[in-house]
Amino acid sequence: MPEYEFCDVYVPRGVSRGAATRLLTDHAEYGHWELDRLRLYPDGSRRVRLRRRIIRQIRATW
Repeated sequence: MPEYEFCDVYVPRGVSRGAATRLLTDHAEYGHWELDRLRLYPDGSRRVRLRRRIIRQIRATW
């Protein structure tokens, strides 16, 4: 089963949908994050949880 690390991002209510999309796109492209959860609150703020896979190196013993 793969292991993941998580990053929680809070997007305040004054941020437009386009700006939030650009923010998350930058995280995805440059940090290799993918969307795990997005919660939209009644006041318009968003709490986003991003994840990326942890790739472990296997030691080669010769």
